[in-house]
Amino acid sequence: MPAEWEPHEATWLAWPHERTDWPGKFSAIPWVYGEIARRLANVEKLRILVEDAAGEKSARRVFAKCAVNMNAVEFFRHPTNRSWTRDYCPLFVKNEAGEVAITNWKFNGWAKYTNWRRDNRIPALLAKRFKTMPSFEPGIVLEGGSIDVNGAGLLLTTEECLLSEKVQVRNPGVARAELERFFAAYLGITRTIWLKDGIAGDDTHGHIDDLARFVDADTVVTVVEENESDANYEPLRENLRLLQRAGLRIVTLPMPAPVYFGGQRLPASYANFYIANRMVLAPTFNDPIDRVALNVLAALFPGREVIGIYCGDLVLGLGALHCMTMQQPA
Repeated sequence: MPAEWEPHEATWLAWPHERTDWPGKFSAIPWVYGEIARRLANVEKLRILVEDAAGEKSARRVFAKCAVNMNAVEFFRHPTNRSWTRDYCPLFVKNEAGEVAITNWKFNGWAKYTNWRRDNRIPALLAKRFKTMPSFEPGIVLEGGSIDVNGAGLLLTTEECLLSEKVQVRNPGVARAELERFFAAYLGITRTIWLKDGIAGDDTHGHIDDLARFVDADTVVTVVEENESDANYEPLRENLRLLQRAGLRIVTLPMPAPVYFGGQRLPASYANFYIANRMVLAPTFNDPIDRVALNVLAALFPGREVIGIYCGDLVLGLGALHCMTMQQPA
């Protein structure tokens, strides 16, 4: 599996339609997508899943008002349950000759929701559309947000997400060693680095993309919490210690102040950035710490423009920029 910073052919999005994911704020979400599409369409192709002709018409209307470069946009009419393409779109892999293939892992709604079957069908449908790409089916559940790779054989994940035996159990009875064999066979992984728990408010029960990310083959950026009374303080310190023991170069990102809506803590994290061609889209939260996080990321990606995208509305859906995107490598 190539690293996210390697060249992309396209980014996959799914036009938002599940109103219950953003209770009381859905009307703002298409405009957030419009701004993200405007940025991405300047650097790579956008492939967008829509429910039907009406969904495509809605997206085109928003994109026209947001001045999106429509020459870079392709629509695919395949119904979905939700818009979090990171977790149900194919994980694309490449061989030494540079040929791209699809790995079609199972998706089961984060082992939590009942409406997931349309999302689970997407990789197979895309394999039919892109017939020249081989497709492989590992036969177990794996979400793209639960792993991060450096493109050179290393993979980051969390025990909370993939090894839980009581909460949101993805693959009952599948142990650590067996998961690592799947990673090796289908993603080319030679070493898996296991962190412990994810951040507070994370509906996925421990996704790595809110926590720690590779930014080059040898460097991981990871979030830390300075407030000792915050629920994230100790878990993030423990994960930092695990990363330090792994022998990687570590750069820390701050956490924003806790974000709440309707009494619910939301999984706001600066780690949920997306690396596109020549660009990094980074979540912001109208927080004074935003500028600190953007400066950290700018220093880590000197060859890319780092652009802040306000995610205070988007994160009510319990995801942000990385969760809503999936890269297809060139």
